[in-house]
Amino acid sequence: MTLSFSPTVYDALFSHAREGAPEEICGVLAGAGSTVDTTYRVPNVADSPRTRYELDPEEQLKVIERAESEGELVGFYHSHPEGPTEPSATDRMEATWPDAYYVIVSVPENSVSAWYWTGERFLEEMVEID
Repeated sequence: MTLSFSPTVYDALFSHAREGAPEEICGVLAGAGSTVDTTYRVPNVADSPRTRYELDPEEQLKVIERAESEGELVGFYHSHPEGPTEPSATDRMEATWPDAYYVIVSVPENSVSAWYWTGERFLEEMVEID
């Protein structure tokens, strides 16, 4: 499968990641199927936001409800301000939403990767800008 972004959404991910650096930023992806047409920023409340992310639980719930009322939840995103686009061991361990995309924005690599969480393992997906 391929995860598709509009140029506007793709740019919004990088804008958020650059604004938040050197800390990791995070948020929710909404749209339909494997097409993302909206991003929702969610505050990172991790104890160590330079190396981890944790979506603010209350805000995450509000945003997911909004995303589902306007379309559907596609997945989540976060940045690696100093790292690669591959999920870290912590990213893999803390993926808890089956059948969702997990997108990583790498600031130094100036790239985005998408990983689909099956509930048991990550599958790397292609990213397309429409």
